[in-house]
Formats: sequence, C-alpha cells, structure tokens
Amino acid sequence: MSTIDQGSGPGSGPAGAAQAAGDTRRPRISHLLETSVYVAHLDRAQHFYQEVFGFELFLRDERMAGLAIPGSSVLLLFLAGASTQPTPTDGGGAIPPHDGGGAVHLCLAMPLGEIEAWEAHLARLGVPVESRITWPRGGVSLYVRDPDGSLLEIATPGLWPSW
Repeated sequence: MSTIDQGSGPGSGPAGAAQAAGDTRRPRISHLLETSVYVAHLDRAQHFYQEVFGFELFLRDERMAGLAIPGSSVLLLFLAGASTQPTPTDGGGAIPPHDGGGAVHLCLAMPLGEIEAWEAHLARLGVPVESRITWPRGGVSLYVRDPDGSLLEIATPGLWPSW
C-alpha cells in the first residue's frame, strides 16, 4: 500500500523527508524507463521483438529477456508465471512478485516519414497490419500483434500533444 493509501503524512519515506523539511514540490520523473510484456514462450517473443523491431538483447535468464529500445527505454519480456515469487538481487533486497496475463497495448514511436518503410518491412516479415489510422493531429499509427496477441502500435509524431 502506498503512503497515500495508508494516509501517512509528511515525513514518511524519502519523498516525505523532503516534505518534512518544508519542500512541497513533487519530485520529477524524466521518462518511462521500462515496461513489461508477459509471454507464453520467451524464445519466440524474444525472436519476434529482435527481428521485427531490431531491439538489442542485453539480459537473458530463464524467466526474462531485457531488450534495449533505441533511446533510453527497455522492454522486459517475462515468461508468464515465472516471477510470482520475490527475486533476490546482487545489490541486496528483492524484486517483489509480479505477473500479468492477456493482451496488452504498447505504442512505439517511429520518425516522421517512415510509415511506408515500416509497412514494407512488416510485409517482408509476414507481420500483418491489423489497422492503419491517420489521427486528427496528422500522426499515423500502424497496429500489429506479437506472437502472444499483444497489440503493438507504431506511431509517427502527431498522435498526441507530446508526440
């Protein structure tokens, strides 16, 4: 439960220490660092994301694969059911249990002007485009599925006010 859920006041946890000292500003988040997809077959999913998107493998064990996304983001592929117990770390402590199921939605950014190149690339690999949408701001999205049924959107700038 978070300190908000528990009703704890200033001075609870690291952010609370700053508030207790009189600083009421919210700490900043710079970007989304990582996201996870839970998969039935780790090898199959790893191959798909490397082959289709060119993500670079930087970590692999029996329960997960870590793929670097250009820029500073990471896609973690977890074998479904393999992270339901705490995972000890070399740095002390443990990663709390987590798991997920069902199809999720991820959106990957592509540079403006590369929509046709992506359509050709996906066709060459036999990855069907489920939908193509041109948004009111001028952005274009392609929708495809990964081998586990998750919906992957590849979008140009013009989708959101921030992209």
